[in-house]
Amino acid sequence: MADADGAIRLLLFGPPGCGKGTQAELLSEELGVPAISTGDMLRASVKADSPLGRRVESIMNAGELVDDATMADVVRERLGNDDVGDGFILDGYPRTIPQAETLGEILAAADAELDAVVYLDVPEDELVRRALERGRDDDTGEVIRERLRVYRSKTAPILGFYRDRGLLVEIDGHQEVRSVTATILDSIGETV
Repeated sequence: MADADGAIRLLLFGPPGCGKGTQAELLSEELGVPAISTGDMLRASVKADSPLGRRVESIMNAGELVDDATMADVVRERLGNDDVGDGFILDGYPRTIPQAETLGEILAAADAELDAVVYLDVPEDELVRRALERGRDDDTGEVIRERLRVYRSKTAPILGFYRDRGLLVEIDGHQEVRSVTATILDSIGETV
């Protein structure tokens, strides 16, 4: 499923606790492309001490969410790095349809496009169980279910956006970790 240039560009998508971070790392190893998370992008931007990094740092230090325009700048900067020449696995961005549209524009400007949007589908009860197992102080069943409600209302509409574009690959994320990885690779036409 790689582009004509041989690069593979994936977006991992799903609710909190579905295993995106774990799968991003495993797929990164299998495909030989970097796994890029929103948090990693923000931290790298700050560490680079660029004007953009300083802007991001001041927003984060104020305890605010990074706005769409700044997030787009961070993504544009990160996807401009040499290590994404063979592709990437993006986790945590976009979170809204306007961000998805912006990502499309960023990639088009680089004469690139997403190959697939991999959605990890996991039942809500399992997501709650996984979150409770992490044992964070603020992770109560009620708080977790509220996060999932916000996800469904704010972020889940992106599924239709990518489905309409023929990019959505739905994966049963309620399997053993390596089975999920193998299913993803099989679904996107890559072999382990």
